[in-house]
Amino acid sequence: MRTTAIILGTILVCAIGVGCNSPRAKDTPVAAAGPVTGKFAYVNIDSFEAKYDVLKAKQEEFKKRQAEMDDELQHSYGEMQSDANEVQKKVQAGTLTEAEYNGAQKRLMQMQKTLETRRQSLTDELLKAKDDFNKDLKLRLDAFLDNYNKDKHFDFIFTYSNSGGSPLLYANRSLDITKDVVDGMNDAAKNDKSKAK
Repeated sequence: MRTTAIILGTILVCAIGVGCNSPRAKDTPVAAAGPVTGKFAYVNIDSFEAKYDVLKAKQEEFKKRQAEMDDELQHSYGEMQSDANEVQKKVQAGTLTEAEYNGAQKRLMQMQKTLETRRQSLTDELLKAKDDFNKDLKLRLDAFLDNYNKDKHFDFIFTYSNSGGSPLLYANRSLDITKDVVDGMNDAAKNDKSKAK
């Protein structure tokens, strides 16, 4: 779910809101290049994806929905192919009138059009569900990090990925807050479930 990693990377870089949109007086000089100061932390996005229960469950749900979608479309395609084969057999045997052949052609074209419309509809539904989940995940993560940072006072929280694509080339492991974030968000999800019962 690489899209989630990219979204989370963007979210986590600006999650605290410090430094991303902080106002600066017009006359304040820009600091010369030098060492960056502040309190930093990072979340390992690979570990987050592997250990955040809500995300793992959603990924499984999306996989299942994709498989069901593929099965439905494959079944419909099989029916259309079977119908086309029957028409072809009748044509070869010479047992189909011109009117029957034209009707069969129309029917097959309509089946193909319906199949394509259904495929597009299912794809759109799945993409919307993923997009809605990513938006909800962003809200959850923002809320968690706002609360988490009340006593941690980080100036920046970045993302880091072992598999590349991370804006960080090196990350000191002592700055890794992934476990805190995953544990805290898993606990929050469990509390949400128990409140819903």
